[in-house]
Amino acid sequence: MKYLIVGLGNIGSEYEDTRHNIGFKVLDEFAKQEKLQFENLRYGAVCEYKFKGKTFILLKPSTYMNLSGKAVRYWMQQEKIKLENLLVVVDDLALPFNSIRMRQKGSDAGHNGLKNIQEILGHNNYSRIRFGIGDNFSRGKQIDYVLGKWSSEELAGLHEGIDISIHMIKGFATIGPARTMNQYNKK
Repeated sequence: MKYLIVGLGNIGSEYEDTRHNIGFKVLDEFAKQEKLQFENLRYGAVCEYKFKGKTFILLKPSTYMNLSGKAVRYWMQQEKIKLENLLVVVDDLALPFNSIRMRQKGSDAGHNGLKNIQEILGHNNYSRIRFGIGDNFSRGKQIDYVLGKWSSEELAGLHEGIDISIHMIKGFATIGPARTMNQYNKK
């Protein structure tokens, strides 16, 4: 059984360690913990991980956030991934910093990466891990905040949310999304 795990972010050094790139950061830490190497392939950096009889295809799209759907569609077709085995890791302004929630479907909530995935897939019935980045910005400064670097305090606390996200990714494939949500969404 194959699973496509997509961490959303933007490529390029100017976007490293920005709040919008938490999807990349989660997959980078996953790969580091499991001693995996990403390979630059068509539409993204990809690596494969086998765990409890499951194959995880980790994808960091190289299409930039606003065109993430192109990479998602390509890799779903390339690896013959069923829709129910797609999981997207995304930043979320509506959740407090380091709050992690899994959902099996939902709106794009104004997130351009999710919006593009929804446009290309034709629906929003795919699972996602929403990683809370908070909303500590003044009116009209949302883009600056989202594309801004983590504060030193945020960086110090980020590892907890990233570790929970990694456990949720593994749980998604092994115990299923419903049990994973029951176990982790309350934290």
